[in-house]
Amino acid sequence: MKGFTHFMAGVMAASCFPGAVAAAASGNPLYFILGGMFGILPDTLDFKFYRFFVKHDMEVIPDPDKADPQMIADAVAYAINRAALSGRPVRIRLNTIPAGADCWRQYTVRLDVARRRVGVRYGPLVDTGQNPMPGPGSDMEESFAKVTCPVSLDYEATVNVDIFEGPLFTMRPGAGGAVCPEFIGWHRQWSHGLLAMFLLALAGAALFGSLAGLVICAAYGAHILADQLGFMGSNLLFPFTRRRTNGFGLLHSSSGVANAVTVWFSCLLVFWNLYKPLVVPGLDFTLPQLLLFVGLLPVMIFWWLDRQARKDGPG
Repeated sequence: MKGFTHFMAGVMAASCFPGAVAAAASGNPLYFILGGMFGILPDTLDFKFYRFFVKHDMEVIPDPDKADPQMIADAVAYAINRAALSGRPVRIRLNTIPAGADCWRQYTVRLDVARRRVGVRYGPLVDTGQNPMPGPGSDMEESFAKVTCPVSLDYEATVNVDIFEGPLFTMRPGAGGAVCPEFIGWHRQWSHGLLAMFLLALAGAALFGSLAGLVICAAYGAHILADQLGFMGSNLLFPFTRRRTNGFGLLHSSSGVANAVTVWFSCLLVFWNLYKPLVVPGLDFTLPQLLLFVGLLPVMIFWWLDRQARKDGPG
């Protein structure tokens, strides 16, 4: 999920505690601040701090003036084979291809598990928002490179490389000689574990009281739960394991619809938790009614309109 989505989920988690609502009503916003802050903290730790301490063994830098998907496929396959032979993880960074101001050449890396090969295909020009741009596309065929060992997946088999610095894969040897290409393997490790959640909750309780500890635990847990709904998952049992627990695969963390729906329902729950203690003349409804008529119904209408627009196409 996006950062703002996690922030709102953390605020929603804080609003579920009557003591936090009462404190805010009396002028003390501490618990809502803690909810938002710790709702977004796991990703902040990863992307603002931890990522800069992770080193890589190989780096692929495509030539922006000469398309060479075979070189990229060969490098990824070599990293997998090297990990299998050495029995040690191999980290490879795939750099993006800048093609101008706010313009990038997208390429796709595909892990063909059944045929034990890596495929790379050049794609369209995209802007920083990953939207296709007008301009020459790529009519090059997909290039392949063979791998010498079984490949297991902990993420999707196809990854687009397009904007900013590009992803880092950790080719990690596993059982039976298989190698698992972990997509941005440094992400959702210790920072997304249950141990970090409980330690931070205990620290918050020691500093601000037990209610603060509960709010921190709930907000941090909301972040982990939301991430677990996707494909990548999190390393819930760090440091007892070094592997992420696979996500449920129900949605993509980058999906605009999934993020918007999560934020909307978080706002509705915040409203409900603030509304409950009040007696407002003329306003008498239940939580199921609120979630159904103000939550689910608008979402279904939006989904239907979006589907019709996609079906009709441009114009």
